[in-house]
Amino acid sequence: MPSAPSTSQQAYVTAIVHGMAQVDGASCPGAAPGQPCVFKLVLLGTDSVGKSSLALRYVKNDFKSILPTVGCAFFTKVVDLGAASLNFEIWDTAGQEKYHSVCHLYFRGASAALLVYDVTRKDSFCKAQQWLKDLEEEFHPGEVVIMLVGNKTDLGKEREVTLEEGKEFAENKGLLFMETSAKLNHQVTEVFNAVARELLQREETKQGQTLQGDARLALNERPSRQAGCCAR
Repeated sequence: MPSAPSTSQQAYVTAIVHGMAQVDGASCPGAAPGQPCVFKLVLLGTDSVGKSSLALRYVKNDFKSILPTVGCAFFTKVVDLGAASLNFEIWDTAGQEKYHSVCHLYFRGASAALLVYDVTRKDSFCKAQQWLKDLEEEFHPGEVVIMLVGNKTDLGKEREVTLEEGKEFAENKGLLFMETSAKLNHQVTEVFNAVARELLQREETKQGQTLQGDARLALNERPSRQAGCCAR
């Protein structure tokens, strides 16, 4: 039967647990105490699907006609989910084809991505699927939280992509999914909050796995002892 952990080993494990308990919510390793995690989120999609409008509506609760994004636009937003909070760094990438290769530089290091399409344009739905392939080439499975977003539901009479089509594709690929209208402010906040909750949940799971690994390591450690004087 394995021997019981020594007092020093138990104290070490207790110290690890206590140290982890000091982390507020899902605060990231290396973050200042009490400060929220910072997550990079990128908006991807072809031109004129409403990426900038979604970001502007979410960050500033504003909607207006916006010129096509050149390169990338940047926003920040603190998300308060009650029990926890985080800080989004939102990268709004250009949708024109000529910027496609450059956009890859912007989504490197991202923690989350919104794949945005226009429900009135079937081609934009196909482009969102291409962006997903690009993400799959850049990241390991499950490394990034990805949500498929069908925007412009206020133009329902012109719809070319059904709700069921978007939902089915997202389910098959393991993506989050939601439809929005930046113009009517329909489910815009819900999109970002859903991504934030998923990020925090994954961060908590990651920290729990780290805690378990450190605890196992502590239990396997044995205090060094001096060799006995002689055998009898």
